[in-house]
Amino acid sequence: MKAPGLLIALCLGAGTADDPWVVYEGGEGPGKGKHVVFVTGDDEYRSEEGMPQMARILARHHGFKCTVLFAIDRNTGDIKPDAQDNIPGLQAVDKADLVVLFLRFRKLPDDQMIRLVDYFESGRPIVALRTSTHAFNFGKTPSAYRRLSWDNKDKEYEGGFGRQVLGETWVAHHGAHGKESTRGIIAEAAKNHPIVRGCEDIWGPTDVYTVRPPADCTTLVLGQVLKGMKPGDPPVDGPKNNPMMPLAWIRNYTWPSGKTARTFTTTMGSSTDLQSEGLRRLVANACYWAVGMEDKIPAKSNVEIVGEYTPTPFGFGTYKKGVKPTDLRMK
Repeated sequence: MKAPGLLIALCLGAGTADDPWVVYEGGEGPGKGKHVVFVTGDDEYRSEEGMPQMARILARHHGFKCTVLFAIDRNTGDIKPDAQDNIPGLQAVDKADLVVLFLRFRKLPDDQMIRLVDYFESGRPIVALRTSTHAFNFGKTPSAYRRLSWDNKDKEYEGGFGRQVLGETWVAHHGAHGKESTRGIIAEAAKNHPIVRGCEDIWGPTDVYTVRPPADCTTLVLGQVLKGMKPGDPPVDGPKNNPMMPLAWIRNYTWPSGKTARTFTTTMGSSTDLQSEGLRRLVANACYWAVGMEDKIPAKSNVEIVGEYTPTPFGFGTYKKGVKPTDLRMK
């Protein structure tokens, strides 16, 4: 008989040799029987590193089956975050219980977009991180889904997917990018919400975004702008923190079909942000809440790092070259 740890490792490493994605089958836990699909593809914040770690945490510690999809170079099969028009494997969302988005300015072809749009319009939940407020940017690229672009000016769908569904699109950097880091402060009115349970000491080196979610969003965490790039740095004085911007919020969004989806959005989430235990717990708790399992969120959910995790600092072109999804399987 194989040792339990080995059995878990084998489950976490599921997938065939040529798959341009990675699957962590998970083990025992409250999430057993639920399938979470992480859809990554951003140019700057290393979602291709952070989301596999969150997937491992949910699989190893909580029992969820997790699939992670990537932006893939069509010629080499390597993970290429700035390949904005190709995320293979989106058929995985067809039967997913939850989609976790970490996208930025994607212009996917219609045969890939339709998988995401069908998922969205089904009323199933969405957890969205950082640049997912501006997930899509079709520009002049022909697409049946141009209305989802972050900069859509049409009054009936202004701000595209981000503003219409999540509650905000890209506006601006509120903190000084790369100079003023972020401390997450639990909103007073949300202190008893299950998503923030056990989420002390949220901090990350990314900056606070300017956001103005509509009144039907519930703010859970506020973003305090710090004077420097260390967790212990003091907050800046003046209007940047008076008032503080929302950093994480939830919303029930009703699609034209009449189906209502739970959505959770945070403007944190870079691979380096996820070194914060508090932030990892916030995202894990949000996944529980999104699939209607908030009653299963413990006082302090286990978000211990699984395997090695040495995230690359955010930046354009800083991604690790020559990495294939199969390289991210658990050994």
